[in-house]
Amino acid sequence: MKDLSKKTRKVISAGEFDNLFAQGKDISMHLDFDKATVIKRVNVDFPAWMVKGLDREAVKLNVSRQAVIKMWIHEHLR
Repeated sequence: MKDLSKKTRKVISAGEFDNLFAQGKDISMHLDFDKATVIKRVNVDFPAWMVKGLDREAVKLNVSRQAVIKMWIHEHLR
């Protein structure tokens, strides 16, 4: 992969980025691979009562169940 210096990286809005991506254009010049985050998928089994509680919190916060889990774990790991 080409090493893109900060001089060649063009900053654009999220909307412009989405449009380029949707059109199938090369978006690599707009990405900073040095700051990329590695995502690791994990499976966790919860009892039904916990899932119901997570779902209630998700509705209150107007976010997904996954977002609630991520927020709570992030808060407790800080």
